[in-house]
Amino acid sequence: MKKEELENIINQQSNLKDLPNSDLVSFMDLITEDFEITKENIVNLTYYLDKLEELYNLTLKEYQSRGK
Repeated sequence: MKKEELENIINQQSNLKDLPNSDLVSFMDLITEDFEITKENIVNLTYYLDKLEELYNLTLKEYQSRGK
């Protein structure tokens, strides 16, 4: 969703009862699409972060074993 689209939805938030159904459907479509993209990004970034932590811990363990 573009910044302008989000701002428009936010600005119309107090006026939802007066909007036509077509606008409401359009808002819901945009919000749903953005929600799914954001959720997918969070899942992917969580996986990435977990792998980074795992790699760091393995590297640290190897480094510490060499210092003994």
